[in-house]
Order: sequence, then structure tokens, then C-alpha cells
Amino acid sequence: MTARTIVVTGAESGIGAACAEAFGAGGDRVCVIYHSDAAAAEKTVAAVTARGGEAIAVRADVADEQSIEAAFAAVEAKWGAADVLVNSAGLNMSGVTVRDMTLAQWQRLLGTDLTGAFIVSRRFLSARGEAKADASIIHISSIHAYAVRAGGADYCSAKGGLSNLVETLAIEEAPRGIRVNAIEPGMILTPMNARAQADPVYRRTLEHNIPMGRAGDPAEVADLAVFLASDKARYITGARIVIDGGLSLMQALGA
Repeated sequence: MTARTIVVTGAESGIGAACAEAFGAGGDRVCVIYHSDAAAAEKTVAAVTARGGEAIAVRADVADEQSIEAAFAAVEAKWGAADVLVNSAGLNMSGVTVRDMTLAQWQRLLGTDLTGAFIVSRRFLSARGEAKADASIIHISSIHAYAVRAGGADYCSAKGGLSNLVETLAIEEAPRGIRVNAIEPGMILTPMNARAQADPVYRRTLEHNIPMGRAGDPAEVADLAVFLASDKARYITGARIVIDGGLSLMQALGA
């Protein structure tokens, strides 16, 4: 296969880093977009290279148009227009109820998790023009797009909006051969679940709610992203694929 150009946001850690490495294992060229931790981004670059890919790290804020413009311009100057976008950049829910949440917190989270998804998608598409060609956008969403939690109005609202963005983009871009899908993870052992990573006892209390009895690994989400970007998924668009060990099926038990 000819090497593709892959842009992964939030690629300095967690699911984003795992996705970057997985695409590297397929021999692709990966742009590791990170927000602030340059050392972590360079570790991802090293992991991609070790797996047989090529990688560069570019700092950007997905909520800032100029920042994303500069990042994509850097990728295009080196490798040309990207073939695949994996948008993994995101902030976690605040744990603050609506009555106590500041407008600044609400705007901060939606700015990254929803507006950021819009900005990076639009910039990815602008470089591809009108010609029909195989390309793929994959947004890392969450089961909390529909399985809401108290204290998660900011996060759940952003992910719910992301679902509609994904489906709208899928309809708009299908005639050009661009597929747009969402991955909706449940409990994955990433820095967003730092306490569960560090405390096995606490983690087991959470895993008790998961039918498969364990948290997921970022590499499992990355494998799904690689599949969705492949020819094997060429007839899949507008899909929201849950990867949660059955956790979201437990919502109404005990009612």
C-alpha cells in the first residue's frame, strides 16, 4: 500500500497516541498534533517511527482557527493534503452541576470538544477540494453522547452535538468519497481515567459495572480507527460505533 498522510489531534497521550502508533505500524505518515506537552508528543513520534511509519509533531489548539490553519499548512508543505483525520483532542467532563457551572467552563469544554471538531474537520476538507477521492474523518466521541451523567452537562452536550456533526458531515461528503464516522468509547485506561489507572482497587469498583469485566485499552480503540480508515470499511459512513465492553447497556438495570 502507498503510505497515506494521517493527522491525529490529541496525539500526545491516550487514545490519540495509540491511534498515531497504530497508523505508523501500517507504514503511514503521521502528523502528531499536540496541545502543550512537547515531550509527550515526541514520544509518540518515536513510537510511530519504531513501528515503521514516519512522523512529525506539530503544536496546535483545535479550538483556534489560526492555530489549526498553521498546523495543516505545515503538514501539507511536507506531505500534501491529509488522507485521514483522527480527531482525538478533548477535555473531560467537569463534574460540576449546571446550577454551579460557570459560562467560562461551559464554553471552554464545548470550544475544544465540539467547536474544535468542526474547525479541524473543515480545514481537513478544504485541502481536499471537490474532486472525488477516498478519505476518512474519524472523531473520538464517547458513550456519554447519549448516556448522560450528573455533573457532565458540558461534556455530554459536546459529545451529543458531535454525533449530529458527524452524521451531517457524512451526508455532505459522501458524494466526494469522504467517509465520516465516530467512535464512542466507554471506560478506556487513559490519562482521562488517571485514578483508575493508578488505583487497582478503585478501578475494580468501576469495572464491576462493565459486562466484560474490564476497562478497555487505547490500542483497542486505535485498531477500530485503523479499520474505519481502511478499504475494508469503504461502505461505512455516518456510523457511531460503541466500544465499551457492554457498559452502556447497563443504563436501565435496577429501574
